[in-house]
Amino acid sequence: MAIKGFADTVKAIGRNAGYPELRVAEYPGVISLDHEDTIARNIEDVLVDQVVAGLTSRKQQGSALERPPEPGDRDIVIRGSFEEVNEYFHRYEWSDGLPIVPPTIDKVERFLAFTDRKPEEVLGILHPGQAEASVWKVAVNGVMAGCRPEYMPILLAIVDVMSNPQFGMRHGGSTPGWEAMIVLNGPIARQLGFNDKWAVQRPGNQANTSIGRFYRLFSRNVARFMPGTTDMATFGQMFRAVISENEDACRNIGWEPLHVMQGLRPEDSAVTITSIRAMSDPFSTAGESAERHLDYAVDWVKRMIEPYQASRGYIETNVLLMTPVIATLVAKAGYSKQAVAYYLSKNATVPARYFEWNMTVGTSHPEGTTVCDLVDQGVLPKRWCESRDPDRMVPLLLPESKWLIVVTGDPTRNRCSIYRQNFKQGYATTSKVRLPGNWDALLRDAQSGR
Repeated sequence: MAIKGFADTVKAIGRNAGYPELRVAEYPGVISLDHEDTIARNIEDVLVDQVVAGLTSRKQQGSALERPPEPGDRDIVIRGSFEEVNEYFHRYEWSDGLPIVPPTIDKVERFLAFTDRKPEEVLGILHPGQAEASVWKVAVNGVMAGCRPEYMPILLAIVDVMSNPQFGMRHGGSTPGWEAMIVLNGPIARQLGFNDKWAVQRPGNQANTSIGRFYRLFSRNVARFMPGTTDMATFGQMFRAVISENEDACRNIGWEPLHVMQGLRPEDSAVTITSIRAMSDPFSTAGESAERHLDYAVDWVKRMIEPYQASRGYIETNVLLMTPVIATLVAKAGYSKQAVAYYLSKNATVPARYFEWNMTVGTSHPEGTTVCDLVDQGVLPKRWCESRDPDRMVPLLLPESKWLIVVTGDPTRNRCSIYRQNFKQGYATTSKVRLPGNWDALLRDAQSGR
């Protein structure tokens, strides 16, 4: 069954799965906007006849398509000029709409020199394409994205996360249209010249920008998230440049960098990836009070996060970016990163009346459901029902929810920004960057040749 206007998309999904004549019964409207009596009437008056016709028609159901075998790793798929190669890749949907760097065998092998992992090693199987994410494919897409060969260890760490079931890559084409935020920590960020100061996430710096593009290309070319079929985002986002944490600032104020908080050693390099559904303004505050700054951040949490998330048991890991000047002020007042996270969750409260209204709009909770009903059902903790006063304040976030606090951005400005994660889709996951045994020599040769 498909919503009206959506039948062509469903058929396209069928073709993509190998069934060219998928039969579809089309619902006459937007089912999420209809009341139960309207839905029942449309099923009886419209859908039943379509379903019966689809099941009883003599027209043969299309059998699975015989797909041509994918080219081997070293097969040459096209020879030609830069323009001809790009046109070919665009025609077969192997690009993101921007020009790609043709992935010649020579260029791919330069990337492979920066890892001890074998080209044929499979890092995981990616949905929805059920494709093997091999080291070779990482190198190919790294070339295409405009990366430098020495970025290869970071690209592999990114795909290690993408292949991790905890991350939830299989949901990458869901309706909210989330995009990946990649945070880099460790010595490799300084070795490769990542930007961790002005204009964070702005395109321009090759390392931050090209690696951010790599994630999007790999999602498209290997996982095969394709708009209109396997990628059904309502409003998508552009790929995000990689964020590098300013670890010098962290060290100066006594805060641990993100990868250490995720269980790694300070001398390790690592990527942490989380889904981002929405972001706040890069808000600014003034004054010498740490609480003044934190309270304004709490206000943005309440603006951005809806109560229905907690009412459905969603445990999330949201992100707070802080410039060094704000982080320094807050740290001097005695706050650690953990204390900042606790402050945000503890003080992000809303009236129970608003919580109840929001949780019954567009969710599975029927109208009239109260917060105390969900406490009785075991969905929410007892704190949500300490009284029956509809104007009492209740938490916005479940106690298990977390915050990633990252120090980055213009070191002279008083700015913060909050990023909302998309439930368990693209859940915050960290992977250590594995360097080849001759990393120092490889890097020295690469940088001397620039």
